[in-house]
Amino acid sequence: MEALPLIGAPGSPYTRKMVAVLRYRRIPYRYIYNGREPADWPKSKVRLLPTFFLKDADGALQAVTDSTPLIRRFEGQFEGRSIRPPSPALAFLDSLLEDYGDEWLTKAMFHYRWAYRQDIDHAAGVLPSCGPVPLSDETLAAMGKAFSERQISRLRYVGSNAVTGPVIEDSYVRFVDLLETHLKQHRFLLGDRPGAGDFGVFGQLTQLAHMDPTPSTLTEKRAPRVYAWVWTTDDLGGVEVAEDGWFDPAALPGTLLAILAETGRVYAPLLLANAAAVASGADSVETTIDGKPWSQQPFAYQAKCLAWLREEYAALGAGDRKLVDGALAGTGWAGVFG
Repeated sequence: MEALPLIGAPGSPYTRKMVAVLRYRRIPYRYIYNGREPADWPKSKVRLLPTFFLKDADGALQAVTDSTPLIRRFEGQFEGRSIRPPSPALAFLDSLLEDYGDEWLTKAMFHYRWAYRQDIDHAAGVLPSCGPVPLSDETLAAMGKAFSERQISRLRYVGSNAVTGPVIEDSYVRFVDLLETHLKQHRFLLGDRPGAGDFGVFGQLTQLAHMDPTPSTLTEKRAPRVYAWVWTTDDLGGVEVAEDGWFDPAALPGTLLAILAETGRVYAPLLLANAAAVASGADSVETTIDGKPWSQQPFAYQAKCLAWLREEYAALGAGDRKLVDGALAGTGWAGVFG
């Protein structure tokens, strides 16, 4: 089997997500640090990490990004050790958890990294040092300053600002507490084997729990199981899993239901408000999340995320839809999809 080439960076949560997926699924890959790829390789339309280089029907390399579609593509391309549950109901909940990790927890990742002085200084020193050539102290300082200023200017797209910061931080604390409780009895979000949702959450936690000083200290003190889970989920290639290792969607544990409730508490109202703002062409998203004001720039991609979730929900049979509705009853997700 030919190794899949990709470029990425250790400070990219989506790179860490996809490398962990490849390791778990035992898919051969060739990981090239960003900036060290051949100059004649194709460029993606939007510069995102990781970028995979996959052959088209004519055998030519194409630059492909976006982790969720890639996971689905690899599910059809490679056999064994699937990270998508066979139950359509459970698969939908897995999609929901993956989207929450990719699109909500990333707000916490960006917020903590670029809102606190010690985290800014740490990232400005570490992240440019992952580049392709050694750097002098003077060059590293200049690159770190330019990089941090550029990233801080992008916080408006993520939704981190003086108004939303407390909402993001409160939500992160609740999430790590809930995941810590879940991990007292279960190995992964949906049972004894990882789903795409685990890898979505894991990718963000590689930075929140292990990289940036403020959230890392918080996570280690409050949630040692979560801190350790990030270590172990990084490489699950040697872990054997049972085919029936998924939860029964008709008998989900209370610890998972509590996590789903947290996702609905914060992410559901944002998705709805953002989709409305994108549809109307509004300049800003203005809503209330967890009883507090929320304001950010509209984000077209997250409107697509809601549309994709609604499509998956609409494709469920009556029985599976009933199971999903039961799992999401009493959460902010009720009525969002249908």
